[in-house]
Amino acid sequence: MPFIPHTPEDTRTMLARIGAASIDELFDEIDPELMRADFGALPGGVGEMDMLAAMSERARRDQTGPCFIGAGCYDHHIPAAVWDIASRGEFMTAYTPYQAEASQGTLQVIYEYQSMMTALTAMDVTNASVYDGGSALGESVLMAVRASRRRQRPGGTRDSAPVHIAVAGACHPLYLHAARTITRNQGIEIGEPLVAADGRADLDALAAGPAPAAVVVQQPNFLGLIDRVDEVTAWAASHRALLIGVVNPTALALLKPPGQWGDDGADIVCGDGQPLGIPMASGGPSFGFLCTRQRLVRQLPGRIVGRTVDSLGSPGFTLTLQAREQHIRRAKATSNICTNQGLLVTAATVYLAVVGADGLRRTAARCHARTRDLVDALTSIESVTARFAGPFFHEAVIDVGRPASPIAEALAAAGIVGGLPLGGFRAELDHCLLVCATEKRTDADIAAFRRTLAEALAS
Repeated sequence: MPFIPHTPEDTRTMLARIGAASIDELFDEIDPELMRADFGALPGGVGEMDMLAAMSERARRDQTGPCFIGAGCYDHHIPAAVWDIASRGEFMTAYTPYQAEASQGTLQVIYEYQSMMTALTAMDVTNASVYDGGSALGESVLMAVRASRRRQRPGGTRDSAPVHIAVAGACHPLYLHAARTITRNQGIEIGEPLVAADGRADLDALAAGPAPAAVVVQQPNFLGLIDRVDEVTAWAASHRALLIGVVNPTALALLKPPGQWGDDGADIVCGDGQPLGIPMASGGPSFGFLCTRQRLVRQLPGRIVGRTVDSLGSPGFTLTLQAREQHIRRAKATSNICTNQGLLVTAATVYLAVVGADGLRRTAARCHARTRDLVDALTSIESVTARFAGPFFHEAVIDVGRPASPIAEALAAAGIVGGLPLGGFRAELDHCLLVCATEKRTDADIAAFRRTLAEALAS
């Protein structure tokens, strides 16, 4: 069946009704030069059997040994029920629930997701989601700037100087890159991460810098460390700056939620939802989450689903906030984010429901214990040391005593995904690997990593 199943008679009838001689006439305003596509460089089509063989061969390239890399994408166990449910046709093919009467299942899933995320972060409200952790940070910065301008500049007037966003501590460099790409043409300057010698937020550098409209702090930070978020939150509040927390949802099962940081908590919270039942899948797709306080709800991008009752008193669900360009004038929209990542949010909702609060806590505790075992095993090698002494969750930085990139390549060649070389992000960490152990890593996995790393260092 054609994608648009109109018969020639249908087409002639429609063209006659609108007074056009041909379909091409509908597009006559497009420059002819732009309509001349040259597909000569593309290879010819292949049969289904050949395509499946090629894709199977490529899939085998992704089959590796135990994975000890994290840095925002983690190899967690996903209960079978998660994708058995999320892959049902009702969920897999669902998109924007514009018609509430026909979308109660989708709306309820989003409502349950929002309820779980607000409970996990101790915030007031959560949106339906954004693309990933990086875009969530970018949208959080835009939210903070809008709120700051309303609060600090009556009438919404803007200064000519760029609005400064401070980054307290080691925030994920790819998140910052995405956020700068989103905001760079909007009079916003996102500063470089202010990191002290111990790998955590440098409060002295924060105080010495320009006055920020908002402060970003990640917990645990990009180096895996538990950062001084209470102090950063208090500093931001005392300087009339909004606090944006970037968090790992699994870690929140053990750590103080951002809504309770400092005296008043974070103002905006974001992060990547990949740990909540989403496969690593060679790097994506994922989804981002964004939570905030009730007072900032009008600055929240995307959608919010609410629970209500109908005229008969029966419960129902409906979209209660849609502050995006598809629903209002583009110039008035808070964001141009055009998806709620519904399928992945469905998987995350099922995951949280299946594991429950106790199960998520046990998973987080197991991750922490496994990473402690990993660090102890690797640092028993004579030339390997822990780079930072502070507490960590399920990632840590080890110093292998030489450039880490060739070591990581040697580990990969031996079937071990052995951590992320950090020299490309911070020059002073050129000899360091960021390693991670989730609940899936066994004693045998850790022993194989230690043995293979020792062999790579000895060669």
